[in-house]
Amino acid sequence: MFRPAAMKLLQTLSHWWREFFRKRRLSLHHATDGREEWHVHLSPAGTLAATVAGVVLLFILILILTAYTPLLELLPGYRTEGVRTREAILRDIARIDSMERVMEDMMTYSEHIALIMEGRTPVVPAPLPDEGERPDKRLVPPSREDSLLRGRVERQLRADSLAGGTAARRSVRETIEMLSPAEGPISSRFDIGAGRLGVTIAAGSDSRVVATAGGTVVLSLWSPDAGHVVQIQHPDNLLSVYRQLGRCDVVSGQTVHGGEVIGYTAGAGPEAETGLGFELWNDGKPVDPEGYILF
Repeated sequence: MFRPAAMKLLQTLSHWWREFFRKRRLSLHHATDGREEWHVHLSPAGTLAATVAGVVLLFILILILTAYTPLLELLPGYRTEGVRTREAILRDIARIDSMERVMEDMMTYSEHIALIMEGRTPVVPAPLPDEGERPDKRLVPPSREDSLLRGRVERQLRADSLAGGTAARRSVRETIEMLSPAEGPISSRFDIGAGRLGVTIAAGSDSRVVATAGGTVVLSLWSPDAGHVVQIQHPDNLLSVYRQLGRCDVVSGQTVHGGEVIGYTAGAGPEAETGLGFELWNDGKPVDPEGYILF
């Protein structure tokens, strides 16, 4: 029963296979007289093989064009992706440049700290005439007060000389070049016996605080008790300390110039009521700032 059905199926498949490879005649005839003008013999197998070969060749051609020619640049989607890639490259270049500048600042800071630890003074580059922020001349006292300051410093130097003191005071010229860190009267004076290692300046609210001379910022931090604290290392082993700042605009390792703004006094709170604390240290010892600066 199953054998005749199997034989019939085999006969059908064999007939289909022969028909698949049997060639047909495809011809073109003249429309008027019916004369044959062109003909070709085709089989289903040959037609399928030709179609597959054409598709494969077309795929290879498109692959070559997209891989080795700028054809994709003509397509809007791929062009946008190319623009995004270029923008990402530009952003990476900007980040690398910023990282290089940060590394240079860190190396400069490390070199300055190493010099300070060795007891040497970091070199402070002098600003060009047309570059950098210039000191506010309103902080420079008039010539009459300059004369008073000169006389007071000379008297102090003579007193130190008679008492056997040595490097506790700088020269008169260097003293006059130092600026007052803020505008305002002295509310608390220097007194080591009372534990006051500097002076307190009763500066106005949100008044700017400037560097008393050029140097390198060796400390810039905030604490609940002293507010923002800045320490600047100057030449000749002189260190200036600024306490109770409401805002700080410098960072450790930064080079500042005399008269450059380093922060502002507090606008409200305990720091504003206390005033600006200012100290001067020479060779690791606190000195009276009024012997150096005319407030």
